[in-house]
Amino acid sequence: MNQILVTVMDRSRARFLTLEWAQFPEYESGPNLLEQKSVLNPIQELQGKELWANVKTGRNQGLGSKAHAYNDHRERHVVEFERRFALMIAHEILNFTQSQNIQQVLLVAEPQILGVVRQEVIPVLPKNLQIQDLAKDLCNHKPLEIHGHLASYNLLPTRKIIPS
Repeated sequence: MNQILVTVMDRSRARFLTLEWAQFPEYESGPNLLEQKSVLNPIQELQGKELWANVKTGRNQGLGSKAHAYNDHRERHVVEFERRFALMIAHEILNFTQSQNIQQVLLVAEPQILGVVRQEVIPVLPKNLQIQDLAKDLCNHKPLEIHGHLASYNLLPTRKIIPS
């Protein structure tokens, strides 16, 4: 069977799920999404002074308590942090494609991070891999809910439910 890896991510974490087919389809519900691994963005754990020398952006206190504004270019740093996290995700996807018979990858992310992920992940993946993406934040959903959403977009086969 075609092995599918679903990567659901936001700015703070990435979850890697595989589509597992029922061993006895006439007696078991399936296919089922099973979470294999979760990776946290190390930068998202840092806050305030751990990440930035000044917690507030764009202000500096001068002599005589007069403040003046400036641009500390935090946006560029945030984009770089997202790029590094996307490279971590690419590395994990490569590990899955090499250790399992993955032929299709679904990238599901909130729109802002999906652009960075497309730019960093797709070029390093094998060319024979079928890659699809969806700009939707499903990272905090349960695997069954993720499966339902992806099936409604025809990205995964519909889950067949066998009554007990």
